[in-house]
Amino acid sequence: MQYQASCHCGRNAFTFEGEVGEVLTCNCSMCRRRGSLLWFTPRGNLKLLTPEGNSSTYTFNKHVIRHRFCPDCGIHLYGEGTSPQGQAMAAINMRCVDDVDLGAIPVRHYDGRSA
Repeated sequence: MQYQASCHCGRNAFTFEGEVGEVLTCNCSMCRRRGSLLWFTPRGNLKLLTPEGNSSTYTFNKHVIRHRFCPDCGIHLYGEGTSPQGQAMAAINMRCVDDVDLGAIPVRHYDGRSA
């Protein structure tokens, strides 16, 4: 299935393909504050519809995940990193995706605070 996502103001938009079976919520210092529901996919499945320079990047802790957000409206769109197997991955914030019933998607809780 193909999905479309954007930040609140529309400065950043992208599409991606896949079957969203479950999303992840994390209690690390970043995720707990922003409240995102994450779905992971190979980075190549995410296609930007707006220039990459429209978003800003934030890193923290070990600086291995690039958290992408809109500098205008502040919405976190996705994170970029590398899987343990070395594959480029994206963690898409499903709260930014159009026409998705988030209540119908199972949520897995991850203890990122202890990781």
